[in-house]
Amino acid sequence: MAYLPAEAHPAATVVVLRDGADGCEVLLVQRNAQLAFHGGAWVFPGGRLDASDYAEGGGDVVMAARYAAVREAREEAGIVVSPDQLVLLSRWVTPEIVPKRFDTWFFVGPAGTEAVQVDGGEIHAHCWMSPAGAIAAQRAGDLDLPPPTFVTLNQLAGLGTLEDTMVAIRQQSMEVYLPRVCSSPAGPCTVYHGDVAYDDGDTEKPGPRHRLVLAADGWRYERAF
Repeated sequence: MAYLPAEAHPAATVVVLRDGADGCEVLLVQRNAQLAFHGGAWVFPGGRLDASDYAEGGGDVVMAARYAAVREAREEAGIVVSPDQLVLLSRWVTPEIVPKRFDTWFFVGPAGTEAVQVDGGEIHAHCWMSPAGAIAAQRAGDLDLPPPTFVTLNQLAGLGTLEDTMVAIRQQSMEVYLPRVCSSPAGPCTVYHGDVAYDDGDTEKPGPRHRLVLAADGWRYERAF
């Protein structure tokens, strides 16, 4: 009998940005440690699409995801983001070998003026950090970041102010990520579209790189085409 991967449930994530003392900062929220899915991890606000999102989006999944991103920011962090200001950055689909899968649309947008107030249920804490600062905190063992969060922070690092970052994102094409899990001499590795190992899993042969190496001495996002 052929293996059938689990259904990937539509979901949305919103990367909320603001200007800070050292450039653009991103909002990270910490999930309740008791949750089965990424319990205790620091993530961007987000969750599964519901019926109200589809109603507001007119049945279109991308528009529904946009409204879901707005709703999740309000429910999890108490902040208001404008659906019209959200820019679609990427789409992440959980690897087929994982039993619980999501098809998540990642949006980026500026924060409003409200103070963050986490819901105290699913979300227990929050912080504003520069993307580079969050990456450094993960490597120091201070933040537990899921791979899509880590990769997204790498994409945002060094883009400058909030305005600079939003301009750069608008000029990019949306990317679709369907990670494939491999092994490498440095440790476990997830490879993405465009990587030389994407089809056969051979991470040692020369060629383009687009991967996240989960090395014991620190995760490394590699992208070289």
